[in-house]
This record gives sequence, structure tokens and C-alpha cells, in this order.
Amino acid sequence: MHSKQTVKYICEKYPSGNIYYYKQEIITHHCWQDVSSLSWSAKRPISKQTYLKRKKEGYYTEELDIHKQPAEVIPFVTKK
Repeated sequence: MHSKQTVKYICEKYPSGNIYYYKQEIITHHCWQDVSSLSWSAKRPISKQTYLKRKKEGYYTEELDIHKQPAEVIPFVTKK
């Protein structure tokens, strides 16, 4: 388990009403002393309960409102 300084919990809210929860950890590609080798890991899905529990425990949390354009629907032409 990571410390409070090396992990963050993310809540992404979409206009559709969907809410997704993620966890990210700081990882190193060389060594911990080489600050330039540190980066955030890929977001990993977690449950709402885990997000709320960690927020209550004082972990760093982010709440993001995501506003993306809807996907363009491209109809396929069918040959008869």
C-alpha cells in the first residue's frame, strides 16, 4: 500500500450522469532519488466505497468534471 504522499484518488463526473473512480500511484522508472524518473501510473478503477473511505482517511482526492464532445456517429453504407 502506498503512503498518502504517493497516491491519489480521482472521481470523474460526466454530463451523462456517469461517475467513475480511479486510483493513481507515483512510480519510478529508475530510482526514487532521481526525481526526473517519477511519473503517475495509469489510472486503475476502484469502487465508490474505496474512494469515499480514502477521502475520509485524508488521502489526496480530485473531483473532475469531464466535458467532452459526443462521439461522431459515422453510418456505414450497406450494399444491396
